[in-house]
Amino acid sequence: MKKIEGIIQPWKLDEVKAALIAAGVDGMTVSEVRGHGRQMGHTETYRGNEYQVDTLPKIRIEVVVPDHAAEEVVHTIASTARTGKIGDGKVFVLDVAQAIRIRNGEIGEAAL
Repeated sequence: MKKIEGIIQPWKLDEVKAALIAAGVDGMTVSEVRGHGRQMGHTETYRGNEYQVDTLPKIRIEVVVPDHAAEEVVHTIASTARTGKIGDGKVFVLDVAQAIRIRNGEIGEAAL
């Protein structure tokens, strides 16, 4: 099993969610996060004072899928969230050793 984490622009969430559901992803966790990459934030002016905003709002989508579905899910997130501009985000793929459904004790892929 693979855990796939996508860090995307907040305004791309609905589009990415719909694409993942269409690709057969049954469940996902969505979190509001803040961070920066190469763009290192930006400068804003508030009441005549300039200040540096060094962390920007992002959305983290987490899904756990069987190994055979991982490549398609990664491609779905990356292609749907892509605008071609700096700050589009990243996708991370991690190995998952075990999954257990708390409700009934199912283990492994059955728990997904």
